[in-house]
Amino acid sequence: MTVAQTLRRIPVSALLLTWCAVAAAAQPPLVLYSAQKEPFMRPMLDAFTAQTGIDVEILSDQGPVLVERLAAEGADSRADVLLTVDVGNLTNAAARDLLRPMDSSVLTANIPQALRDQEMRWVGLSRRARALVYAPSRVDPAQLSTYAALAQPQWKGRLCLRTSKNVYNQSLVAWMMTMAEPDEVENTVRGWVENLATAPLPDDTMAIRAVATGDCDVAVVNMYYLARLKRDDAQYPAAMFWPDQDDGGSHINILGAGVTAASKQPQAAQRLLEWWSGEAAQALLASNNLEYPANLKVAPDPILAAFGPFQASDVPLAEIGQRQADAVRLMDRAGWR
Repeated sequence: MTVAQTLRRIPVSALLLTWCAVAAAAQPPLVLYSAQKEPFMRPMLDAFTAQTGIDVEILSDQGPVLVERLAAEGADSRADVLLTVDVGNLTNAAARDLLRPMDSSVLTANIPQALRDQEMRWVGLSRRARALVYAPSRVDPAQLSTYAALAQPQWKGRLCLRTSKNVYNQSLVAWMMTMAEPDEVENTVRGWVENLATAPLPDDTMAIRAVATGDCDVAVVNMYYLARLKRDDAQYPAAMFWPDQDDGGSHINILGAGVTAASKQPQAAQRLLEWWSGEAAQALLASNNLEYPANLKVAPDPILAAFGPFQASDVPLAEIGQRQADAVRLMDRAGWR
């Protein structure tokens, strides 16, 4: 029997399935440079692969490290997508031409304009609020109001902050600089430093634990750190307060991503971001990371919903990213280490 005769005996559906399997195998996997660790990301990437047939490899490290790696690798980089926390890292990557502009009606429909780069070199995939955590046994929430109010004398020896080297705090100060004169912001930061109960701490979880153990009464943290503690222990002795509700809303940052300039398969890379912006993937991402969806059609996880609704600042993240370097210099002048 000839090859042609053999092929005629094989059902067309079987031939199509075989062809699709060969085509999928021929496409190299996307390479994701991720500031989120693989256990967080793998369930979502496996779901993407199941729906599209496109495999995704992950290389995880801290955001600034990944940006420097992209820069060092240049056009030879295997990375197709950069996923990193904080608009400062994304702005840095875009300014160094490490990310390419995207043309996507899907992304513009799913992701609010304030959470996107003006040239669409990156988009936010989840929202994270910088909020206040306080000890309900020692602090009346009626005493709390704004970030800046924590510089007042009543909080002397009662405030915990993460180190100024952390990009979340740098973005917070950069955000404040979009709404107030630099001298005013610097005076606020000096007041925070004077009110510290301990030396600046290495991470937000340590700051929350310091509140819980009585080393301080209030801390400035990303909200998901408390959400994760509450997931493990619903009675954890710390509470959330949304600042600046009468002054433009709480500061918002993102987990965001862009297609790398070096990507050899930019269309597939953009497809991953578009898939990620959809409602099903947004719900999975927000639930896994305990962050707020960037797609406003998607409800937050019940643990976050229990923190109550809040007004979020609508200052464009791109504007915050552009002030990052000035914020770092201001923090240094104010003595925040």
